[in-house]
Amino acid sequence: MGVPHTEVNAILINGKSEDFSYLLKEGDTIKIYSFFTTPKHQEISELQPKIKEKVRFILDVHLGKLASFLRMLGFDTLYSHTFEDAEIADISELENRIVLTRDKGVLMRKKISYGYYVRETNPKKQLIEVLKRFYLFEKITPFQRCLNCNGELEKIDKQLILDKIPEATRKYINNFHRCLNCNQIYWSGSHLQNMQNFINQILLEKINH
Repeated sequence: MGVPHTEVNAILINGKSEDFSYLLKEGDTIKIYSFFTTPKHQEISELQPKIKEKVRFILDVHLGKLASFLRMLGFDTLYSHTFEDAEIADISELENRIVLTRDKGVLMRKKISYGYYVRETNPKKQLIEVLKRFYLFEKITPFQRCLNCNGELEKIDKQLILDKIPEATRKYINNFHRCLNCNQIYWSGSHLQNMQNFINQILLEKINH
């Protein structure tokens, strides 16, 4: 029917919870639930595996802006516009990463245990959707990762990077961070306040969650 296994959270056959191994019989009454529609008031076995480690993502080519937003909030997020579907599946299996995609075909690969089809098309709404789906509001730790490459940031002495920052920045800014992966330099400026305002708007959604 074209529904990826990662989107099926529960199956009821004749009122009883079953898993994917059940063989259908003539006359069976079937109810299939997504994560968001699974009834909470009755005993139902959820089929999606629990994430045992720290939440990590890998995104397909359609979700570049979402990748930047997730990195801004501190989440380990792999993204490349060159990723092929098979490569995404391999990395997801190897590193236990959650696949986020707008392509249902990607999620139909057997190697993928953790995956989610992003419904929204607006990047900000996509971010809120993912935060709600995986209960991530409490795990937000902003400005821990490089927006460009996903590397972790470390504080660095200003004197070590004087040749890499603009003159006006050297004069007025004292706190700097550097990406451990690509060496991108970050400092506090108007852009940081804009990002903080954006994050504050996102956090307001927690109240409605």
